[in-house]
Amino acid sequence: MMEDKSDNIKESRIEGRNPVIEALRASKPIDRLYVQDGLNDGPVMTIKREARKRDIYIKYVPKDRLDKMSETGMHQGVIAVSAAYEYSDMEDIFAKANDRGESPFVYILDGIEDPHNLGAIIRTANLAGAHGVIIREDRAVGLTGVVARTSAGAINYTPVVRVTNISKTIEELKNRGMWFVCADMDGVPMYEVDMTGSIGLIIGSEGDGVSRLVKSRCDYVASIPMKGDIDSLNASVAAAVLGYEAVRQRMGMNGKS
Repeated sequence: MMEDKSDNIKESRIEGRNPVIEALRASKPIDRLYVQDGLNDGPVMTIKREARKRDIYIKYVPKDRLDKMSETGMHQGVIAVSAAYEYSDMEDIFAKANDRGESPFVYILDGIEDPHNLGAIIRTANLAGAHGVIIREDRAVGLTGVVARTSAGAINYTPVVRVTNISKTIEELKNRGMWFVCADMDGVPMYEVDMTGSIGLIIGSEGDGVSRLVKSRCDYVASIPMKGDIDSLNASVAAAVLGYEAVRQRMGMNGKS
């Protein structure tokens, strides 16, 4: 049984131009890079170039934001944040499905930014029997310490793969026999969508939902029936509701006692 380290692990920060350059050149697992707005001197341009080589997301922020983030007081306009957990490879997801003798079942998250939502979705994915979670690299939260803690240990058992392009990833997975359902209030009721077989459930960002391009790649658009006075669910709640409809179908349940 794998040890649950999510209660005490946290991401680390690398501050200062030379330390960040060395970390990038040494291929340390950098999750996100924060650079002060307007800095374009030689060392900073080197940092940007090295980060782009590795497809590391660069977030430009004002100096006072970096001052608040800094643990040393010597950030020199640059802070790199390493992931709390290592990311998995796509093959880890397929291997997990194969080991269980099941058709691949994954969550694909199109821009989730709240670490509590990501942690909750990883927890739901594990409990729903999903073989992995795929997240977007840019404009999305990575595997931070908050994500690890919110997952309640599920991060130890559920592969999380980070990709640069969700649309391209969907097309690649279609070539491996998967088909995709995205959550959107304009779709058909989820009970009418077949969620058995090799399937990916796509959940959009907290503010904008599933992007237009990603939605166009999906085979089905499914809505969650709602009767209340508001018209949307929290992203992690939507992931749980849609995921458990998939569980119901994949277990062959008909909803009758």
